[in-house]
Amino acid sequence: MNIEKKSSSENGGESNRDLQARLQKELAELESLRDDAQGWTAPVELDQQSVGRVSRIDALQMQAMSQSMQRRREIRLAQLGMALKRFEDGEFGICLECGEPILAARLNIDPAFARCVRCEK
Repeated sequence: MNIEKKSSSENGGESNRDLQARLQKELAELESLRDDAQGWTAPVELDQQSVGRVSRIDALQMQAMSQSMQRRREIRLAQLGMALKRFEDGEFGICLECGEPILAARLNIDPAFARCVRCEK
């Protein structure tokens, strides 16, 4: 069951090609951010001689926030990868639960959505 390949702009939506480009762009940006953030997740030194206690606590807090952001980034990367895989398989825009087409307006909000509104509830 394939979703129509022509532009969905008559429904106020972007074409599948535009949605795929958005997915690829976001994927590239997140991969770049992931590479840049590696230093922020490194272990914090516990040597109180070189770093004060407050500075160490601040560094631990920054590390925890960076690790949390990295986990969310990895989840989003997986979602984007799965959406691009659905493009390759010709199943983009089809709900994974019920097999019905996902509305163009929903895909315009986030092209990585894998379920229609009804199944998402």
